[in-house]
Amino acid sequence: MASVSTPSRQAAAGSRRAGSRWAAATDRRRSPGGAGWLFATPFLVFFTLFLLVPIGIGLWMSFTDASLTGHGDGVFVGLDNYTEAFGDSQVWQTLGNTVWFTVLTTVPLVIVALVMALLVYTGMPGQWLWRLAFFASHLLPVAVVFQIWSMLFQPDRGMLNSVLQTFGMDGIAWLTDEKYAMWSIGLVTLWWTVGFNFLLYLAALQAIPDHLYEAAALDGAGAWRRLWSVTLPQLRRTTALIAVLQVMASLKVFDQIYLLTKGGPNGATRPILEYIYDTGFTNYRLGYASAVSYVFFGIIIILSLAQLKIFSRRED
Repeated sequence: MASVSTPSRQAAAGSRRAGSRWAAATDRRRSPGGAGWLFATPFLVFFTLFLLVPIGIGLWMSFTDASLTGHGDGVFVGLDNYTEAFGDSQVWQTLGNTVWFTVLTTVPLVIVALVMALLVYTGMPGQWLWRLAFFASHLLPVAVVFQIWSMLFQPDRGMLNSVLQTFGMDGIAWLTDEKYAMWSIGLVTLWWTVGFNFLLYLAALQAIPDHLYEAAALDGAGAWRRLWSVTLPQLRRTTALIAVLQVMASLKVFDQIYLLTKGGPNGATRPILEYIYDTGFTNYRLGYASAVSYVFFGIIIILSLAQLKIFSRRED
C-alpha cells in the first residue's frame, strides 16, 4: 500500500535532514581532518629539519668541547663554556659594538623612513620615480653595496672626500679611523635598508580612512595638526612593528661590516656575530662558539619581549 505524505511527516523529514547537515558540519569543525595536516606536513618537515634539529644540535654542542677539527670528540663539559663566555672580555666588547650599531641605526631607520613615506604620500610629483628610488637600494645584494660604498669611501679619490675638499675641508678616513668607522657603516646600512621600512609606512598611510582627515579639516585643523593628531596616532602600530623588526635586524649585523672593515680598525666595528664566526670557524672551537651564540640568543629574546611589553602598554 502506498504511503501518504502528510505535511507533518514532511516537516519531520526536513527537520531530520537539517539536523544531519548540522551534525556533519559540527563534526568537520571539531576535527580539522587529514586535509589540514596534509597541507601543513611539508612545512613541518622543513621546519623540523632546518630549524628545530639545528637548534637542538647547537644547544647540545654548547655543553661540549666540540672542535671543527674533530679533536676531543665533543666531550661533555657542562657549563664550562657558558662560564668562560661570561668572563670573556671579547664577548662584552663585541656585544657593546653590536648594541652601539643598533642604537646608531634604529632611530634614523625609523624616522627617515617615515619622512620619506610622508613626502611620497602627500603628493610629490613623479611618485612612481620616488617610490622606485627609495626602495631600489633594498633590492641590491650586499656584495654590490660593498662595491659602491668602498669606492665612495676611498680616502684619495672617493666622491665623499672630494665633496669635502671642494668646501675646503680635510678628507676623512671613513673606514680606517676608529672615530668614523661605525658611523660610516651606519650610513651604508641606512642607505641600503631604509626602503623596506619606507614601504611599510607607505602601506600604513594608504590604509588610514579619508573621513578622519575630512573630519579634522571640518574642525579647522591645519596640515601639521592633522599630522600630529591623525596620521602619527594611526601609524602607532606600524611604528612599533618597524622598531621591533629593526632592533632584531640590527642586532644580527654581520655581512656589511665583514665586507667593509672586517671588524677593524682595532676591533672598533667587530660585532658579536663576527666573534662567534671567528671562534667557531677560524679557531675551530665549535662548542664555545655555540655557547656564546646561545647567550646572544637569550639577550635578543629578552630585548624583544621587553620591547613588545613596552609597546603593548602604550597601546593600552
